[in-house]
Amino acid sequence: MSSSPRKRSASDVILIAILVISMAALVVGALANGFWDVMFPPEAVTRQGREIRSLYDIVFWIAVVIFVVVEGLIVYSVIRYWRKPGQDELPVQTHGHNLLEIVWTVVPTLIVGYLFVISFQTLTSIDAVAKSPDIHIRAVAQQFRWTYDYLAEDGVTVLFTEEVATADLGGGMHVPVGANVQLQLTSPDVIHAFYVPKFLFKRDVVPGITNVFDFTIDPVEAGQTFGGQCAELCGTGHRVMLLDVVAMTPDDYEAWKAAKIEQANATPPPKPSDGPVSATLELTAKDIKYDVKSLEVVADQPFAIHFTNADPASVPHDVDLRTGDGTVVSDEATIDGGTDTTYTFAGLAAGTYTYICSVHPFPDMTGTLTVK
Repeated sequence: MSSSPRKRSASDVILIAILVISMAALVVGALANGFWDVMFPPEAVTRQGREIRSLYDIVFWIAVVIFVVVEGLIVYSVIRYWRKPGQDELPVQTHGHNLLEIVWTVVPTLIVGYLFVISFQTLTSIDAVAKSPDIHIRAVAQQFRWTYDYLAEDGVTVLFTEEVATADLGGGMHVPVGANVQLQLTSPDVIHAFYVPKFLFKRDVVPGITNVFDFTIDPVEAGQTFGGQCAELCGTGHRVMLLDVVAMTPDDYEAWKAAKIEQANATPPPKPSDGPVSATLELTAKDIKYDVKSLEVVADQPFAIHFTNADPASVPHDVDLRTGDGTVVSDEATIDGGTDTTYTFAGLAAGTYTYICSVHPFPDMTGTLTVK
């Protein structure tokens, strides 16, 4: 029997056509169902994120080309050299081919070298920190909350602190678009991680080490809020350790910052006396939840809340009062887990208020205070 390559039969042509049609149908179906979108990260909203996205795209398309070439050769070889009945002899065997061996050695080497160069350039660029950034912020990650210290130009002096990490509760890390923001990351307890998906970036927060990185949000993103979270399992309350980055126009940011500084420098109102109260309410925090989600007191009468923190000692809580629009009525001191205290409040006007843990300002640690 001749060992020369056989001619392609009608069945081969039909098989190839079926394979091509099937692959095309899979591609069309994937595109129609949005599958293609999950192959890529979100659209970046920072200058640094766009560099990361560009690197991802290059690596992705190189991988796609390699996959198509390799799988195509495999399919071609299977079809081209499919043994038919009666073909009992092997075709001529090739035991070496200098040109092919050079190609499959040199080409991967060039690809790996190219990827090394562009990866090094991208990582060097996004890890660069400015000596004089426009904005200095220190993010403190602590079980299980984020707080933000807004710093002066020296990067040390604290101008004010934002203790609410999410925008839906009136907080979040506010930054101006187009400005170079330098973020310092610290933790007093365990390892956390700062992660905002649309930044295409994650940085660990390690106790005893201050990690620093810069980011610049694109001007077109003004008015947007970008959600994030701690991306390092940090304990039982890890799920509630969310954060928001609020992008503002430079003018809006300066006005917001001035109001925050004024509020921080204002003389706090005097605390109510330790005189008689109309009622003492019981409230307990356990598993990062308030046990009671609604309380009721009489209008214009001093009252007290006996608060028990039944969580572990490393998990602080408090009970702050706010109006419906988020204005702080009473900012109370936190207590460690395993302790209790009694907060005394001055009489309030009739209406509906919110009591909330400033450390963990989430639905499970938020309740409604009705004053009648």
